[in-house]
Amino acid sequence: MTFFLSPLWPLGQNPVPGDPFVIVNKTKNELALIDDNKVQTIVSVGTGKTQELTPEGLFTITVKAKDPYFRKNNIPGGDPKNPLGSRWIGFDAKGTDGRIYGIHGTNQPASIGKYVSQGCIRTQNEVVTSIFPLIPLGTKILVISSNKSYEVLAKENGAIK
Repeated sequence: MTFFLSPLWPLGQNPVPGDPFVIVNKTKNELALIDDNKVQTIVSVGTGKTQELTPEGLFTITVKAKDPYFRKNNIPGGDPKNPLGSRWIGFDAKGTDGRIYGIHGTNQPASIGKYVSQGCIRTQNEVVTSIFPLIPLGTKILVISSNKSYEVLAKENGAIK
């Protein structure tokens, strides 16, 4: 008998201290990548035009794509007109499947650090390309508005011992 466990729904503690964990702080418009029990990098991001557009909570990365297709305007991946940039890292906010809310690149780099999106988290193409391989499917992502440090937030959520 074969027994299969999905990497999206691991048993036991999740996240496990030391595993990758992403924190997006809407107060600062920053993304922190936690791995190996420490903050590895902090980058600037753009979030929703209004507080409600980028949902807050603890979510799971469920979809990843290189050169994502922009369905809304029928723009293929890799096209310079594609607002999703070079990578898509989607998560299951508001009961969605990871194709509605995500971290992605952008063809508008001047928008980074601002409140400009329809709900997604955008960053520079070079940034999303560099973090893409470091964030496996099943990684937890915390989207929050907070004045706490990333270390404190990671400890509170079990990502750092």
